[in-house]
Amino acid sequence: MKNILPIDRFLRLLLAVVLLEAGFFWLSGVPQMLAYLAGAVMLVTGASSFCPIYKVMGVGPSAASCSRMPALWVRVVAVVALLGAVVGGSYASAVFSRKIFLEDFNAMNHFYKQTLFLTGKGEREKAIANYDQWVPAFEKFQNKYSEYRPYALRSDTRFAADLAQVQGMMMGVKDAVKSGDLKQAHLDLEKVRPVFQEQFKRNGFSMLSVALVDFHDAMELMLDSGNAKDTAKTVGLYEQVNAKLQTIEAEANDAEIQAIRTQLDALYAMAKEGKSEALPAQADKLKTSFVKVYLKRG
Repeated sequence: MKNILPIDRFLRLLLAVVLLEAGFFWLSGVPQMLAYLAGAVMLVTGASSFCPIYKVMGVGPSAASCSRMPALWVRVVAVVALLGAVVGGSYASAVFSRKIFLEDFNAMNHFYKQTLFLTGKGEREKAIANYDQWVPAFEKFQNKYSEYRPYALRSDTRFAADLAQVQGMMMGVKDAVKSGDLKQAHLDLEKVRPVFQEQFKRNGFSMLSVALVDFHDAMELMLDSGNAKDTAKTVGLYEQVNAKLQTIEAEANDAEIQAIRTQLDALYAMAKEGKSEALPAQADKLKTSFVKVYLKRG
């Protein structure tokens, strides 16, 4: 019954691996089903060395030619190549589909972070400009990942609900950003971050992003006490904020992270020395050093 040469068989099996991995890791909907179907056909015909189409059309090599076994080393190389395609292709697909998701997320989230930052600064025109870019960027992101889910998030049953929740928050602050209370808009926008933070935690994504968010929440308390020139409260909050920063330093400790450490410790030292008048300016330096990192890597 064999009517496929060994090289044809190998190529069919290799194509089956590619199609099945494409369907599993990269596609959704109709394209996914077509990839699975085509992959299954290639797998069955390659494994059996029999192609029904060749049989119907009366083409293909003789059964004797198809039954000849290649040299042992050729068979070993073929098996290794197929195993490499299965293992290497699956690993690469899992890694790169995750990486592309993060790139898409960061591209969308950039406009959110800018809107959050600018509403906090009271810069309405710039906040509106970034908000108006965030809305379509988020909708594009939501549409893509509602239809397709990368392997890293495939088991997350709360993913779609998270996106719907963020969409509600985003649209809920529209009037406040455009013409209302920017301070309240900033506070409402702050509620978006924990949603994505928890999503990343559930799915094992970069802990640096999570650590930056955790640090931000604690740092804001210390910034408030510094701006209020409350030396005692600033000193009391230091250990909590310091512990959060140590978590960041465990993930990354480059020059930008070290700048946050320098400004935090300087604020603490000033508070211990009772330099209350200098605290607001130093608090602003700490926030600036953090924002520089958060906007790029948070």
